[in-house]
Amino acid sequence: MVTYHPAFRAIIYTFLLAAICAGQTARDRGRPATVDLVITGGTVVTMDAQKRVIENGAVAVRGGEIVRIGTTAEMRGLRARRTINATGKVVIPGLINTHTHVPMTLFRGIADDLDLNEWLTKYIFPAEAKNVDEAFVRAGTRLGLAEMIRGGTTTYCDMYYFEAAIADETKKAGVRGVLGETIIQFPVADNKTPEEGIRYTERFVSKWKNDPLIVPAFAPHAPYTLTTDHLKAIKASADRLNAAVVIHVAETKKERDDILAQKGATPVKYLENIGFLNDRVIAAHTVFVTDDEIDILKRRSVGAAHNPQSNMKLASGVAPVPQMLAKDLAVGLGTDGAASNNDLDMWEEIDTAAKLHKLTTGDPKVLPAEQAFAMATIGGARALHIDRITGSLEAGKRADIVIVDFDNLNQTPFYNVYSHLVYATKAADVRTVVINGRIVMLDRRLLTLNEPAIKRDANLYRRKIINSLSAK
Repeated sequence: MVTYHPAFRAIIYTFLLAAICAGQTARDRGRPATVDLVITGGTVVTMDAQKRVIENGAVAVRGGEIVRIGTTAEMRGLRARRTINATGKVVIPGLINTHTHVPMTLFRGIADDLDLNEWLTKYIFPAEAKNVDEAFVRAGTRLGLAEMIRGGTTTYCDMYYFEAAIADETKKAGVRGVLGETIIQFPVADNKTPEEGIRYTERFVSKWKNDPLIVPAFAPHAPYTLTTDHLKAIKASADRLNAAVVIHVAETKKERDDILAQKGATPVKYLENIGFLNDRVIAAHTVFVTDDEIDILKRRSVGAAHNPQSNMKLASGVAPVPQMLAKDLAVGLGTDGAASNNDLDMWEEIDTAAKLHKLTTGDPKVLPAEQAFAMATIGGARALHIDRITGSLEAGKRADIVIVDFDNLNQTPFYNVYSHLVYATKAADVRTVVINGRIVMLDRRLLTLNEPAIKRDANLYRRKIINSLSAK
C-alpha cells in the first residue's frame, strides 16, 4: 500500500475539489436560471443614477427583488415562471405619493373653495368627530388603495388615525406604505390625549417595524397643534425606536406667522431649535420656508413632500421647489388627502408641479420633465428615506414596477419618453402594477381588492356623513 506525505495529500485533494467545482460550474452555465417574473419588450425607464432608458428592455424578478435588468436579448437563457409582454409599452418604477391622509377619500368633495383654516375648523374636524372610527378608516383606506393602484402608485406616505388598521389594509392590498399615526393636542377618534397617542404609536411601531411592506411612523400633526414638550416627547420615542416621523411644516402663511409670534422663530427654525429635525423626518408642504431654512432641512437630511394641487386649491401658496432642488434637498410629490385635492392621482401632480414652477418663476426651463418625473419616483423615495429599496429599477431593489400603455390617443405620436410621461400620460394609461414582486393589477384588473364592494361601502358612508353634518 502506497502512502503519501500529508502535504502531498492536501495538494491532491485541492486539485480534485477544484475539478469537481469546475464541472458543477460548467453544468450550471448550461442550465437556465429560474426567476419568478420577467417583463420583456418594453421601453424601460430605470431612474437609476445614469437615468438609463433601455429600448426593448426587460426586468427579471425573483423573490420580490429585481435580479436583472437590461435588453430583452440579454435576458435570453432565463427561465421565468411568468412572463409579461410589454412590447409597445413603457416600464417605469412605481410612483411614490409622499403625503396623504388616505381614509379621507370618504370626505372627497365635502367642502371646497375654502382656505385651510376655515376648511379644517368648520368642516373637516367636525366631520371627523362625528364619523371617524376604525370601520370608517378601513373603508376609506381600501377606496384610496384601489385608486392609487389604478394610477400606478406603489408606495404612499400616510398620516391619520387608527393607523394600525390602515397598515393592516395596506398589507392585505400588497401596497408599500410609510404610515404615521397622527398625534394632536385635542381629543380625536382613537386617542384622547397626546400621551395616549404616543403610547399607541409606540405599540404600532414595535409591531410593524420589520415588515417588508410597512414602515410605521410617528405623525405629530404640526408645530401649531402640539406643545413643545409633546413634540420633544415624540422625538424621544421615535429616536428610541429608530422610527420615521411625518409632520406638516410651514403649510400656510398664517402658520408661519403664528409660530413666529408664539415661539420667536419660523416653523423650520423652531423645530431645529428644539432638536426635532433629523434624517428620519418627512416634512409635508414646506411652502413658507426661507433659503436659510432649506439649508437646515438639507443639513438635517429631512425629506420634503411637495403637494402642488392641494396647496393651489386651498390657496396656501407655492413651495420654493426649484431652490430646494438646486440645493439637492430630497423632494417628492404628494397628493395630500382626497378631501383637499380631490383625488390621489400622481400623474396630475407630476404635470402640475412641472407647469406651476414654470409659471411662478417665469422660466419655462425650470423643473423640466425628467426632473419632475424623478420627483415622483427616486426623489420621492429619497424624501421618504427608502431609496435604498425602491424608487428606481435596479438589481437589488424591490420589484415595484408599473407598465404604462403608450399607444392611446393622448400619447400619439410619441417622440420623447419623459415628455409623454409628464405631460401626456393619465392614470387610465396604467396597465399593470407589480409591488414587491407581486402583481396587484393585471391588464387594468385589480387582483388584491374588491372594487364593487369598495364602491358600495363608500356610498353607504356618503349617506351617513350627509346625515351627520345636517344634524343639529
